[in-house]
Amino acid sequence: MSYYDRVKEAADAIAGRVHTVPDTAVVLGSGLGDFANSLADGISMPYDGLPHWPASGVIGHEGRLVVGTVKGRTIVALSGRCHVYEGHDLQTVTFAVRAIGLLGVKTLILTNAAGGVNTGFAQGALMVIDDHINLIGGNPLVGANDDRFGPRFPDMTEVYSARLRRLADDAGREIGTTLPHGVYVALLGPSYETPAEIRYLRTIGADAVGMSTVPEAIAARHMGLEVLGISCITNMAAGVLPQPLDHREVMETARRVRGQFIALLEGTIGRLG
Repeated sequence: MSYYDRVKEAADAIAGRVHTVPDTAVVLGSGLGDFANSLADGISMPYDGLPHWPASGVIGHEGRLVVGTVKGRTIVALSGRCHVYEGHDLQTVTFAVRAIGLLGVKTLILTNAAGGVNTGFAQGALMVIDDHINLIGGNPLVGANDDRFGPRFPDMTEVYSARLRRLADDAGREIGTTLPHGVYVALLGPSYETPAEIRYLRTIGADAVGMSTVPEAIAARHMGLEVLGISCITNMAAGVLPQPLDHREVMETARRVRGQFIALLEGTIGRLG
């Protein structure tokens, strides 16, 4: 069975269990999965119950898909993702985005937990991604192109929609928050970066660093989806503060900003029109 056929089978399995096909999707990063529980009339589907769907073994990635409503709009929330550092190839990492694209989703909100490279950021800030730098070491579009997904050479001039970024800013102001904007850089992981690497990333224009999101954004734009990216700055990157990095800190910060994060997503989705 071809990659396209596996993705289509997964999309069809989701469509067969919902009454209304969602046009918006949210991928939830480490510790941010509580948003899936806030959906009204939610229909929950564990990843291991969907055909060919890859599972994540990372703490903070629950591993289920929920279709429900927010502000009267039907959306699909993906609580957890898989990563290249787990040993997956990039086709596997982008499988979920491909499936929701074939399902009929037109708008994708990608979220992640990230380290703050920009020393002006506060821990717990929610950063709107204006652009990204791909240092994972690969691209999900490498190999034969399947025109049913998208063109051979997709444009990446505006990966993250200016329209959606404005809507996020409006939603932030409504909840009393001025959202910082910045450039997100994706590295392979799973080790955190060294202080020297962080200095290098700051020099080339990075504001936040993580180990996800970029392959999904590339695949989504390949399929013509409109993309918004939001990073939760759960920790300051190596060398910014005189302390070691710990995944528990990532989870604790994500829990602390849970209410603000959910309010931002709800406000943004409510403005999609």
